[in-house]
Amino acid sequence: MSLTNEDLLAISQLLDTKLKSELQPIKNDIHSLKDDVTKINLTLENIIIPRLSTIESCYTDTYRRYQNYSDKIEAAFTDIELLKQVVSEHSEKLQKLA
Repeated sequence: MSLTNEDLLAISQLLDTKLKSELQPIKNDIHSLKDDVTKINLTLENIIIPRLSTIESCYTDTYRRYQNYSDKIEAAFTDIELLKQVVSEHSEKLQKLA
């Protein structure tokens, strides 16, 4: 049995049609994926990145404040310890006088 050119052309067209119908869902998925990627990029660019920048700025400002006052905080702790000792000593002296 030999196939004519018309038979081969018909088979080719059937295969093309079948292949296109099989590939269409994959193409649709890829197109949807591209839309999702676009949506993700827009979300990152318009919502998340500005919010992260705000959070970063807040932490950076707070860090600078603590950094600038770190030596004063140490001095304050030393003063508090000294005050505790003095108050204890004075309390003892007042107890003895009473």
